Amino acid sequence: MLHACADRTPLYDVTPLSDRYEFDMATDTVSENEKTDHLDATVTQQVAIADDGVPMRDPLSWPLSTVEPMRIRWQYVVSIAAIHLLACLALVPWFFSWTGVVLCVLGLYVFGTLGINLCYHRLLTHQGFVVPKSLEHGLALLGVCTLQDTPACWVAMHRMHHKHSDTQPDPHSPMVNFLWSHCGWLMVVNRDFRNVNYYERFVRDILKDPFYLRLERKGFWFMIYAIHALLFYLAGFTIGWLANGTIGAGVQLGLSLVVWGVFLRTVLTWHITWSVNSITHLWGYQNYETRENSQNNILVGLWSNGEGWHNNHHADQRAASHGHKWWEIDVTWLTIWSMEKLGLAKDVVRPKAWSQVAGKSGR
Repeated sequence: MLHACADRTPLYDVTPLSDRYEFDMATDTVSENEKTDHLDATVTQQVAIADDGVPMRDPLSWPLSTVEPMRIRWQYVVSIAAIHLLACLALVPWFFSWTGVVLCVLGLYVFGTLGINLCYHRLLTHQGFVVPKSLEHGLALLGVCTLQDTPACWVAMHRMHHKHSDTQPDPHSPMVNFLWSHCGWLMVVNRDFRNVNYYERFVRDILKDPFYLRLERKGFWFMIYAIHALLFYLAGFTIGWLANGTIGAGVQLGLSLVVWGVFLRTVLTWHITWSVNSITHLWGYQNYETRENSQNNILVGLWSNGEGWHNNHHADQRAASHGHKWWEIDVTWLTIWSMEKLGLAKDVVRPKAWSQVAGKSGR
């Protein structure tokens, strides 16, 4: 629910994207030559999209009078509100269990850090390392279970963010206001997300994989989220019933695991991701001079397991580690490093600053 791509036409086959999306040529901002270039792009060229230098901010040049009236995306407003309300059930004592609390905390790492930080962001978006396809797909399913839309939609949005950081085309520019960059942008229709060239430009490499094409089927990714919530309930019901011998105990533990391990964890994961979009483009410090307002924020860096070292990331986007200083703790990077040592990850891209420091110390 985090990324507003719900109105796209479902994808069922591997025919050209232009045959599977309806779009208005009048809204197309990409020339025919540029479109052809993108259709022929290699994976390396796709990565370069997110590595391109972003333009200087010039708010005075943003078109104001030509923008169509804002339309509310009600399915997102209702869904986000509903999940928040369901998460509030954690305040009701009957839904409390220590097992649920533990699953909530572990879930922030398993689904948030592994699914979003490691897979959606550093692996799929920036291709900072490589893992076996089966492992990649498994990690992607963890990301789907955070209710942050499909991998292709998430990657396209994020590559667009890097291309146009803190300027009008940026989907969640904090130059509007804090609330907009945090979650407001999710609740309105963005015409760019409904343009065929948006997908051909930013995620053609992702959609070449039939696995990710299947996830684009309408409602399929939400069904995966619902199934994982059902599994949480069934596990809790079974354990509670066997441990206490009553169906009531099973129902109580099952619902506890869903409230704490699914709904509350989903909301916390949302706000962790949203805080990177908002807080780390407004407040913090910079190790590098970049052409946007990305910041390293200590609090976000800690609670997001490394995503909050955002100025470092914008300065060196493909690097698998966002923490560049020794004290910038990056749990996501430690996970990638461990996977590399175990032979599960290869071609790991390290920060350029590390090689520069090593070169100076070697002289």
